[in-house]
Amino acid sequence: MKLWQKILIPTLITLAIGVTYLFYVWKQRQNPGVIGQADASQQVSQDDVAVVRMEFQQHYEDTLDLVGKPLWMKNGYTIPYYPFAGGRVEFAKRVGLIPAAQRLDVKKIVKAATPASEHDGMEHGAKQVFAVFALPGGTDLFATPLGFIDGSQEAYYCDILYYYDDPHKIYDHWPKGIWAAIDAHQVKPGMSELQTRMSIGQNAHPDGQTEGERTVTYDVNGKHYAITYVKNKATQIKSE
Repeated sequence: MKLWQKILIPTLITLAIGVTYLFYVWKQRQNPGVIGQADASQQVSQDDVAVVRMEFQQHYEDTLDLVGKPLWMKNGYTIPYYPFAGGRVEFAKRVGLIPAAQRLDVKKIVKAATPASEHDGMEHGAKQVFAVFALPGGTDLFATPLGFIDGSQEAYYCDILYYYDDPHKIYDHWPKGIWAAIDAHQVKPGMSELQTRMSIGQNAHPDGQTEGERTVTYDVNGKHYAITYVKNKATQIKSE
């Protein structure tokens, strides 16, 4: 084989590969449907990008920053509250469970030894840490647990339990009718699972792993709901 043939043949092969690749890229750009379908299956909703602040309290001193500020219950109908009078938490006079989305105006943070017989869904430790609060427009004081201290061990659940900003503003893209139902602690057809939790709380037991495609039972102060969701909208609501 002559020298010019030895040079030309590899060059032609390289050009052929290059032309084939360019043609493939051109065809893909003419038909981007596959990429579009993949993006559509991973759409991000306004709820997904809503900003829910976290404060990551690690020590008792961190919780003192809550004094003088409002909190809104995120984990509704799961955490009890008690009268606070004479500088003491009155455990024997338990009021009930804090409703979903309820605003609490924090007045002080205190430590108290919780009776072993009091079941509040939180470890007691040597002492629990309580937020002392008033309800909007009220003067009576109440206390609810935020975490516990046991020797050098401390744990706080504020980020799980509360919103630090008004959820009406966090989710201001929700229709007024939805917020009216939430404020009345009602569930209406078309509500999402998040909107339902905002209305009737977190004491829930789903029958599947995929949010928005399952039936969830809720316990709201002894009243039970069974709600079926399709495409993350309540389609069937049963109460008893």
